[in-house]
Amino acid sequence: MKKEVAVAAAVSTAAALVGVAVLVRHYRRRSERRWRQAQAILRKFARQCATPAHAKLWHVANELASDMEAELSSTEGGGNLRMLVSYVDAPLPTGEEKGTYYGINLRGTNFLLVRATLEGKNEPVTQVKRQEVAIPSAILMADTDSTRELCDFMALELAKFVSVHSDTDTESQARERKLGFTVSFTMDQSPASSSIACKWNRLSVDDTVGKELTTEINKALEKHSVNMRVPAVVYDTIGNLAGGRYYSKESVAAVSLGQGTDVAYIESPQQITETLNELSKSADTVIHMQWGNFTSSHLPLTEYDISLDAESIDPGSKIFEKLISGMYLGEIVRRVLLKMAKEAALFGDLVPPKLFTPYLLRSPDMAAMHQDISEDYGVVEDKLKEIFDINNSTPMVREIVAEVCDVVAERGARLVGAGIVGIVKKMGRISNKKSVITIEGGLYEHYRIFRNYLHSSVWEMLGSELSDNVIIEHSHGGSGAGSIFLAASQTQYAHS
Repeated sequence: MKKEVAVAAAVSTAAALVGVAVLVRHYRRRSERRWRQAQAILRKFARQCATPAHAKLWHVANELASDMEAELSSTEGGGNLRMLVSYVDAPLPTGEEKGTYYGINLRGTNFLLVRATLEGKNEPVTQVKRQEVAIPSAILMADTDSTRELCDFMALELAKFVSVHSDTDTESQARERKLGFTVSFTMDQSPASSSIACKWNRLSVDDTVGKELTTEINKALEKHSVNMRVPAVVYDTIGNLAGGRYYSKESVAAVSLGQGTDVAYIESPQQITETLNELSKSADTVIHMQWGNFTSSHLPLTEYDISLDAESIDPGSKIFEKLISGMYLGEIVRRVLLKMAKEAALFGDLVPPKLFTPYLLRSPDMAAMHQDISEDYGVVEDKLKEIFDINNSTPMVREIVAEVCDVVAERGARLVGAGIVGIVKKMGRISNKKSVITIEGGLYEHYRIFRNYLHSSVWEMLGSELSDNVIIEHSHGGSGAGSIFLAASQTQYAHS
């Protein structure tokens, strides 16, 4: 009897072990199947995002240059690029400007006050002081136009800023000085909550907005006894072009590459229509180009880009911007990861609820994951926990997340490179002239791999012989400094 019991127990144990082995094989096969599905999604996405130089990038560059030419030669305008003559009423800096200057950089929900000293083109900007000031919610959320209230608030804060950081040059304090005033393009995926925000987005297509801001800020400066005057309100990209020009006569274009993106460049007057040329008040015809509106059949669009565009507040618009700017890169990554979570159970049987939230993944977090060099992708692990409440990722899963980031960043950066080559080609400077392109924005400044991809794409397109003719560098002076260079050139022009 005991022997029979022992045999039965042994048989039972063996059966249990077999059952466990079968179960382990089942889970292993399911895991392998899911992993293959995730890899298949990644490979397809990478193929669709590919940007070979001759098959894609040169087509993009050529088409951008062609669209620029067509827009400038049109008497009606209204094209996708919105090539607009700036309203700077003084020449760009020469590098001879010296002295202490003040500027304001107006942003979405805040503004930056800047003070700095220029010592000549071969010297760095010195004695830089910055103060970021939040715009009161009562002004931002006003139902009616609150431009006057905003300008009054800015002038009051500037008066305080000047009193704290004022220089000791009594002569410069006695005479009226020029105040540089730049506006950064606002990026908001929610419906605009401020009439001012709506007007900022129309600044370059409706000069009455810029004139109104100029008028109101000058009234407010006088009211608060600030001995400065704003000659013109322009986009910060034009200020960055002014900064580049201060250090080099070969600086011909500036790119803003942060949450949003746009371009300013110097155009030959004979290349634009007489109607547009009449709008230029300076010897330098500066064009503000909203190249985020550029579109082409050669852009490598995927299902994720198409759905992002369809669900955005401006479907069918700003296609280029939605591929290259910081506002959207993290969102594209999130959409790819969501599909992998749904179809390949990348993060387990249940899809993490926060993975459904649009725009939850910001480009700085994407950059941190992408640039994670730890052996087991510890930064990726921390970010997944912090942003999506994903607590059970494996090193293999984290690696695939980093690879998705890489695909999105590489595509975006290489398209920026193609755009820069297209601009230089339009200007006729690729083969025989040096062209300095300054780039401003956190995406370029802080996202090292993105920056490297951008530079390498230009080199790849132009080759070793011509790539030295296109010099890409970070903007001078840091955030908001463009307003300082504008103030300097306008002051010099006024007293020349």
